[in-house]
Amino acid sequence: MDSTIYGVSSSKIFFFVVFSFVSFAIAALPQNPSGKSFASSGSGQINSNSVLVALLDSHYTELAELVEKALLLQTLEEAVGKHNITIFAPRNEALERQLDPGFKRFLLEPGNLKSLQTLLMFHIIPKRVGSHQWPDPKTGPVKHTTLCKDHLHLTSKSTGKKTVDSAELVRPDDVIRPDGVIHGIQQLLIPRSVIEDFNKRRNLRSISAVLPEGAPEVDPRTHRLKKPAPVPVGAPPVLPIYDAMAPGPSLAPAPAPGPGGPHHHFDGESQVKDFIQTLLHYGGYNEMADILVNLTSLATEMGRLVSEGYVITVLAPNDEAMAKLTTDQLSEPGAPEQIIYYHIIPEYQTEESMYNAVRRFGKVRYDTLRLPHKVVAQEADGSVKFGHGEGSAYLFDPDIYTDGRISVQGIDGVLFPEEETETVKKPAAVKVASKPRRGKLLEVGCWMLGTLGQGSRLRSCQ
Repeated sequence: MDSTIYGVSSSKIFFFVVFSFVSFAIAALPQNPSGKSFASSGSGQINSNSVLVALLDSHYTELAELVEKALLLQTLEEAVGKHNITIFAPRNEALERQLDPGFKRFLLEPGNLKSLQTLLMFHIIPKRVGSHQWPDPKTGPVKHTTLCKDHLHLTSKSTGKKTVDSAELVRPDDVIRPDGVIHGIQQLLIPRSVIEDFNKRRNLRSISAVLPEGAPEVDPRTHRLKKPAPVPVGAPPVLPIYDAMAPGPSLAPAPAPGPGGPHHHFDGESQVKDFIQTLLHYGGYNEMADILVNLTSLATEMGRLVSEGYVITVLAPNDEAMAKLTTDQLSEPGAPEQIIYYHIIPEYQTEESMYNAVRRFGKVRYDTLRLPHKVVAQEADGSVKFGHGEGSAYLFDPDIYTDGRISVQGIDGVLFPEEETETVKKPAAVKVASKPRRGKLLEVGCWMLGTLGQGSRLRSCQ
């Protein structure tokens, strides 16, 4: 029999306590009336059962690598925290072999990070769309908005094939998680905006350089203006880059058309801003960007040179190398400008072109904007080394920025011109006129006269 407490059985009291505990536990659970995903916690960490974790661990390794390079993980975590997502993942073969090498190189350049992000977000729909939710062939395509605010069209054909825009669905519902689903597609989807950016960059490289218009020449015999020789289309600027630099020589030629001129093709200021912004985003080159923008007016001058059709290669020392500069090296007037001038090559060079040159020729001397000094490059440890001895620097971060006009190569040291050694002039050798050698007979005669005390009388015996 059950014992009683104040007239109530102990079993009833036990059931009442258990019921109260369960009710309290249910009330303490978080509510999710809107059907949002639980994959993302309030701290921003994703659940191990999230579709993002599944993507990174899946066989779509090429896509997962691009997502990490595009710095999109935080953006996707926020998207998963708000709603389910659907990812259309291209096959690895589509990204490794079937993608145009020039287009892939364009996507992986640091200056084109926004285009890469747009391309990847074009493959993600902020809602769950299973394979059974594809439209019927009779109803036609259904439009869905992607994370990049563009649109994808899902279509079912009468043959049973399902497509996403121009890509065929080859692995429907390949990965299913509580917060999303991954479908395998046959090829990469490319939005129109990324195609336009790629074509714009490709056309920029093919445009011929602007020809600066020099000052008119006067024929000293006729005192009439000389007619300039015709310049073929696509030739480099007529004037050397040193004449276009500011301040120029005392009789500087007339400047080339500026950004608003009729022959202007390049927006040098925008390109310089773009590469400085890339330096800041790349990380480790803040000191170089600060010198170009704040401590000097070199950014403005570089923009003007690029606008006039010139090309440059910047050897950018990283922050660790710039921190080793002493106060004495920077305190003299114009010292920062002279240091940076020695790191600017008036040619367009990439990591590949410089490495091929040093492999072929051993040592290569590149002109710099700090006349008359040149920077020496040579192969070392499978890379390119600049400078001499302890003042040398290695190519540390290749091709940070390359757009066909400006090339930025990261190095791990600050370069200085080789000290000019003073040549010590040796004194000229003094020629000593030797006396003509006397014959044997004359020597015997002089000896006999000398014994008699009469040798001084004969001139040949003196």
